Amino acid sequence: MDLIWAEPGQSWQRHTLRHLSGGIHFDLIHVSPDRALAAANSDRDPYVFMALPPGTRYGFIPSSSTMLREGNRTPETEQILLDPHGLGLERVGRPDHLPIHDPRTDAYGTRYVSSVVDERFDWDGDVHPDIPWRDTVIYEAHVKGLTIQHPEIPEDLRGTYAGLAHPVMTDYLKSLGVTTVELLPIHAHLDEAHLTENGLSNYWGYNTLSYFAPHAAYATPQARARGSQGVLEEVKATVKALHAAGLEVVLDVVYNHTAEGGATEQAYCWRGLGDQQWYRHHDGHYLDMTGCGNTLDFANPNVVRMALDSLRYWVRQLHVDGFRFDLAPALARDASHHFTARHPFLVAANADPAIGASKLIAEPWDVGMGGWQTGNFPPGWADWNDSYRDTVRDFWLTDQRAIASGGTGGSLSRLADALAGSNSRFAASGRTPLAAVNFVTAHDGFTLYDLTAYDQKHNQANREDNRDGTNDNHSWNHGEEGPAGTASVRAARARTARNMMATLLLSQGTPMITAGDEFLRSQGGNNNAYCQDSPIGWVNWSMTPADRAMLSCTRELLKLRRRFMNAQPDDYMHRVQDVRMDWFSPNGTPMQPDEWQAAGFRTVQMAVGARSGTAKGMVLVNGGPNDVEVRLPDQDSVEAFTGTETPDDADRSVLTGFELLFSTDAALRPFYGTAIPAGGSTVAPAMSVTVLHLV
Repeated sequence: MDLIWAEPGQSWQRHTLRHLSGGIHFDLIHVSPDRALAAANSDRDPYVFMALPPGTRYGFIPSSSTMLREGNRTPETEQILLDPHGLGLERVGRPDHLPIHDPRTDAYGTRYVSSVVDERFDWDGDVHPDIPWRDTVIYEAHVKGLTIQHPEIPEDLRGTYAGLAHPVMTDYLKSLGVTTVELLPIHAHLDEAHLTENGLSNYWGYNTLSYFAPHAAYATPQARARGSQGVLEEVKATVKALHAAGLEVVLDVVYNHTAEGGATEQAYCWRGLGDQQWYRHHDGHYLDMTGCGNTLDFANPNVVRMALDSLRYWVRQLHVDGFRFDLAPALARDASHHFTARHPFLVAANADPAIGASKLIAEPWDVGMGGWQTGNFPPGWADWNDSYRDTVRDFWLTDQRAIASGGTGGSLSRLADALAGSNSRFAASGRTPLAAVNFVTAHDGFTLYDLTAYDQKHNQANREDNRDGTNDNHSWNHGEEGPAGTASVRAARARTARNMMATLLLSQGTPMITAGDEFLRSQGGNNNAYCQDSPIGWVNWSMTPADRAMLSCTRELLKLRRRFMNAQPDDYMHRVQDVRMDWFSPNGTPMQPDEWQAAGFRTVQMAVGARSGTAKGMVLVNGGPNDVEVRLPDQDSVEAFTGTETPDDADRSVLTGFELLFSTDAALRPFYGTAIPAGGSTVAPAMSVTVLHLV
């Protein structure tokens, strides 16, 4: 293997790496006497200083290749390969004036080389927010899509890292009440050729070209003009600004496959350096467990090492606070391609002092055999809770459709399990509901509003004849497909959206909100906007009165959640047995086994709090079509739940019972603060969630 490089302002050089060990080519490159003298006189580590200087472009070429030598101008094709550990990435055109010729192009019509960056940065004053899991509220967003249409962010910063760091955005996120920003991939990535041919791009970015270099297209023009160095420094400044606002930064990372696609597609790095070592194969063919043409082989120690080095770099050098792993089972398959919760990568990531101290979140499925592993990742990891997503959608959408058609809808049992943090699903792995990242929507699928407005996907803009995207959406359009023409349908949709948001934020576990759901953002029914770098995929900040009402509702709910959590012990939800949850039927008595499964029985009271906490909450859920008169638990039940006892000769009126705090039915808003005695009656409005406080 040959190394080629060009220091800033210098011509290209070439050196054959003469040594090979463990599948790694290596050699020493002698520096010029001037650079050696400068290193000796520097206060920096000489081994760092004597490396190729910042701004150097470099790459690798198989030694068997015929590279043009200086003075030889016969055109010949060369394959230039990237450094898998390269910290910088430069997009270059055909260098006609250099002794390298490669007419092949990627989707951008250009070629790439690795580049050297200076890792130094002024982190003075930066502190990781270190938000405990019990207090974490995740906000999933796209760097460009979040700010590209924001009217209050300076135009030259919209759609950039710097735009995300602008005080307008950080102040908004803080006022909303989220704690952790989870960014769709910002690793350098490529567009697939079929998208380029259709005039589209890989907007989401799940097509990684470098696991170390940030994606340059999200940087400001000023940063991009400085090359990899400028892009890297803008990303660091963004993380620092978010931290200063008290917000964590979690990155969506894609270690399961690379942008090299199928076996016949362009080699950029790994395929040219060692196809058999980097990718999974079976019977001479790629074993594709990702649906993207290839799967990195995490049974190979070098693949595991690269991923760990990448994670460690982003934590130590860019100060990020965690990672969400796309198609995570693909990273935990052994040499026989079977998932194992004790895979060396999972163990090493959790055991690493830097990586293990960050938030580790698995998307717990891939497309291989045995690919669905929700609840099966080991302690130290959290899982995206897809069963929660489907349960909440079914209760508030598909069941409601059935009721509107004369049916009864489903039972309460699945929803109760979701509200309780899906403990039955996570207990077997030794984890609690803190490991459940609950969500109703994510980047992939309908938005919250579109769940209430579309029965069918509308992906025509993706130019795949509406074949892409799932058909299993668990949605309901409330009687009209798309934008509603009647006020009653609009009101019903808004109520359903409030109910789903309330369920999410009142459940045990860690909630995740998708950017824009807090104010009813729509994608026009597109449930696979991966290629929509357009208003379809961007957040629209022009809000209607209904949008602003939803935003107000979301803020209220997050404030309630924060108030409740602040009153609980620090270890709340760390042990299931320390959480007290009691369930009551509408008549105020404990729920009976037959009531959980009874058709049409869709009203329940959930009392929740820590056994040693100072605040207890009561959530009334009515998933039926009619108002239900509810008798709150009586004095004895309240005392049993709160762990208090009133002496027989004492005035039992000292326990006032309950205080109304919130309802998704706006008609109850004027009654917030109303006190209801234990054993007293109230109304659970049809299709609503109501919150009371035990006082």
